[in-house]
Amino acid sequence: MALKKKPVKGMKDILPAEMQLRDYVTGLIKETYKSFGFSPIETPCVEHIENLCSKQGGDNEKLIFKIMKRGEKLNVENASSEADLTDSGLRYDLTVPLSRFYSNNGNDLPSPFKALQIGSVWRADQPQRGRFRQFVQCDIDILGEASCLAEIELILATTTLLGKLNFSDFKVRINERRILKAMAVYSGFTEEQFDLVFIILDKMDKIGWDGVKKELLEAGFAEDQVDRYVALFTEMEEKEDALSYLEETLSGVLEDGVIENLRTIKESVEATRACEFKLAFDPTLVRGMSYYTGTIFEIEMEQFGSSVAGGGRYDRMIGRFTGKDVPACGFSIGFERIITILMEQGFAIPGAAVKKAFLVEKKMPQEKLCEVLKAAKEEREKGSQVLVTLMNKNKKFQKEQLSKEGYTEFQEFFNR
Repeated sequence: MALKKKPVKGMKDILPAEMQLRDYVTGLIKETYKSFGFSPIETPCVEHIENLCSKQGGDNEKLIFKIMKRGEKLNVENASSEADLTDSGLRYDLTVPLSRFYSNNGNDLPSPFKALQIGSVWRADQPQRGRFRQFVQCDIDILGEASCLAEIELILATTTLLGKLNFSDFKVRINERRILKAMAVYSGFTEEQFDLVFIILDKMDKIGWDGVKKELLEAGFAEDQVDRYVALFTEMEEKEDALSYLEETLSGVLEDGVIENLRTIKESVEATRACEFKLAFDPTLVRGMSYYTGTIFEIEMEQFGSSVAGGGRYDRMIGRFTGKDVPACGFSIGFERIITILMEQGFAIPGAAVKKAFLVEKKMPQEKLCEVLKAAKEEREKGSQVLVTLMNKNKKFQKEQLSKEGYTEFQEFFNR
């Protein structure tokens, strides 16, 4: 049987032209985030199955690539469930591994600790444009900082990076999980009902308020609860200052300081941002991860039609490992989506070295070949990228192929 030449569904081969762009963007990410004081770390791609299935990853926990036990630990005959067969899995994000990392190494790290992670993650998802089963995530997190300085720094660092990639027409949406919960309590929903209410609310941009109301009623919620809940949002849309409206309406329900905290984040970012973008409070922003405890945010780009970055505060996750909660907040860029947009735009890497190809006639004497190699060495010392390769019979096709890889100058060397 012939071997399969295509990659596994949801995974892809990366050709040189894209790889050059990925390397450039990765380097720019590291350079930008390091300038904000973030330190690169690395965690294993394989994580304990208990950590991955800790009910903190939302729907991602349904998409885990699980790894079977090995050697003597694997006892298929006596296994009564899947749990008897697996003990680890490929990580579906970088946040859970980071929390384990900090719990294990916190004594050797500064406080607060600003972490930068870039690495592959795996989800058994349905592939689509910009979404794969293996893909790169890029996260920055601040651990040990309880104030909103963490959110401000994360938003500034991420938007600064996007500005360096020539993005400007994007929107940063920001909300607060405590506001979401206070609005639900005000409307008469119980804490046990929050998840279902938020799942339906998260569809608002697709189904509208009539659709949200319809689905809430179909879920069995009382009409007076639903009417009061939807009215909060629709009335807020008519107010010039939505935060002030919520502060007054949710008085006694919403925790003190939440609105002031959001105002500080918004005003500080707008006053010190490095590029132009829109920063807007969006009370319908939910984000699916159940581990979020406070501020949440997303970045949307019109050319992609969905979010390209997201994150928020997750102050209780590390406590699951240590028994003691640690303030934590993070922002993740959709690396693959950014690369997809840049490829479609024909993004040119600024300051890239000139790529030259030296085409050498076959059976060239060693003396003349050494002359070519010396000439290539001199060009490289000047900063050029030089490929020395044998000349094909079809030089035109060879040059066309090399041009696709970014080679702009060609020099031919003959044995005469």
